[in-house]
Amino acid sequence: MKATSVRSGTLIAVAHGSRDPRSKLTVDTIVERVRLRRPDLDVRVAFLDLTAPSVESVVDDVAAEGIRYATVVPLLLGSAFHARVDLPGVLDAARVRHPQLILRQAEVLGDDRRMVAAMRSRIVAAGIDATDSSVGIAVAAVGSSHGPANQRSRALAQRVLHGTSWRAAVTCFATAQDPRPDRALACLKEAGARTIVIAPWFLAPGLLTDRVFAEFSTLCRDAIAADVLRDHPLVADVVSSRYDAANDLTVRGRATSERSA
Repeated sequence: MKATSVRSGTLIAVAHGSRDPRSKLTVDTIVERVRLRRPDLDVRVAFLDLTAPSVESVVDDVAAEGIRYATVVPLLLGSAFHARVDLPGVLDAARVRHPQLILRQAEVLGDDRRMVAAMRSRIVAAGIDATDSSVGIAVAAVGSSHGPANQRSRALAQRVLHGTSWRAAVTCFATAQDPRPDRALACLKEAGARTIVIAPWFLAPGLLTDRVFAEFSTLCRDAIAADVLRDHPLVADVVSSRYDAANDLTVRGRATSERSA
């Protein structure tokens, strides 16, 4: 008789979505790594926009299967509109459709130290010696209309230098104005950097990363492009931690309310 695995929970990994097929392929590899890391969980993938399956359809499937609890982990690097407004609105509507299903939203992946370490690892994998003091890092982030999210992205630059001898690092944005790649490049050269590395603060490649790399190539033809974060093992580690943290808070909150009842 074939044994069947018993899974202890459902994790829905939610990515932004993109018209670029490379994005979905990359998200699928990230989610597959999470599955390998967490065989105890039923791990599914959904997208907020432009890519199937949608969050709505995945949640509907989960509810139709009689599952009572599911935790949604946003595969997002910033806590801005999509994490604060877009996804919560989708989940609130799902709760109305499926009152028997308890949905928890975990924290975004964000600028967790492990995500920063994954970016640093991608830079080293591009052939950059951690002891090379001639290196300047341009951390390329998407940018947001949410000011605090941009500020956290700016702070990444100094954090990526930790444990290295690299000369300097500056964050620039693909969609925000302060600073743009040209200003970031000027700052790195003013600091004495001779080797320029573009470190994309993106989970997956797509139209925005192409735009950033193209802009840098016109500004500095010798710039070295590091890879996006992709399915780095530390990314799956953070996804797993976000799931556990959301459920730990839910369990503790329920216990507190029961004690006070």
